[in-house]
Amino acid sequence: MAWNEPGGNSNNQDPWGGRKGGDRKGPPDLDEAFRKLQESLNGLFGGGKKRGSDDAAGKGGGFGLLFIGLGLLAAVWLYSAIYVIDEQEQAVVLRFGKYYETVGPGLNIYFPPIDRKFQENVTRERAYSKQGQMLTEDENIIEVPLTVQYKISNLQDFVLNVDQPEISLQHATDSAVRHVVGSTEMDQVLTEGRELMASEVKDRLQRFLDTYRTGISVTQVNLQSAAAPREVQEAFDDVIRAREDEQREKNQAETYANGVVPEARGQAQRLIEDASGYRDEVVSRATGEADRFTALVAEYRKAPEVTRERLYLDTMQELMSNTSKVLVTGDKGQNNLLYLPLDKMIDGRSSAGASAVSGAGAGELGARTSSDPRQVELRTRESR
Repeated sequence: MAWNEPGGNSNNQDPWGGRKGGDRKGPPDLDEAFRKLQESLNGLFGGGKKRGSDDAAGKGGGFGLLFIGLGLLAAVWLYSAIYVIDEQEQAVVLRFGKYYETVGPGLNIYFPPIDRKFQENVTRERAYSKQGQMLTEDENIIEVPLTVQYKISNLQDFVLNVDQPEISLQHATDSAVRHVVGSTEMDQVLTEGRELMASEVKDRLQRFLDTYRTGISVTQVNLQSAAAPREVQEAFDDVIRAREDEQREKNQAETYANGVVPEARGQAQRLIEDASGYRDEVVSRATGEADRFTALVAEYRKAPEVTRERLYLDTMQELMSNTSKVLVTGDKGQNNLLYLPLDKMIDGRSSAGASAVSGAGAGELGARTSSDPRQVELRTRESR
């Protein structure tokens, strides 16, 4: 018969086949289970005195709590002591404040608090930008913006040698840029001189960092477009335009000079060549005359009369061939006739080889006289 059927003893029988107050052979009650669990926890943590536990049980619960605490601390310490370093990173470990080792990529462990770890990315390029007013060599104030790209080359030096290496980098950059800009004229800073200046700033900055042993390597320095301060921008633009006008005028003058100077040099060279040619001609003619005179002296010594006669005839031939006057002589007792051929004189032609005659006999005689200087000389002597 079911335990809850009419007429049954439902008060003394439970569904598990047991009776209240008697021995239970079925599952325990849930409240009883929770109560036992609570008592067990209280006994574990030192609170198990409600059921008459002795002092030894209390001490055992205290040691158990201590062991759990120590286990938790060990787990936390182990969690913080084990670390992983990526391929791009390195770590510097200090033991008792002194450098111990530099750790590469992988799974590693250190022992805090006696060890300290400094982990940094040593392959990533970092950037630092600044902009400031600086004085150039020609005493002009300009604003120079620049960007410095760098990375960590030695993590040990980066961590140990300088307190704040990146602040030191900023100070060294400011010093290097001011030194280079102060040694350069404004035109170079504003125009094509920026690349050369960037290279000089990089070299000087790297020397500073190496001297400080900061462990930083500068990879690139970019000098951007420099400009004048905003307060004097208009005056600065006026100065730039004036310098551009000056340069344009200089270029025009150089162009004109390049066109005139070579022409003048060519004319001067031509005059020099003409003078040299004239000099050579005169010297050659004088040399020839001297040689001819030397040869003539030798002939004169051999036959003085003949040579003298020949010289006289040659001289008369030369003189009368260039004159426009013709002297016509006749026989003894006749007057000499001076004939001037005006038409020949007007035309400018030489009349040494031909002359006009006033009559048949006189013309024939004049023609012979003008063509033969010897007859002219003989007749002249006869007339005397």
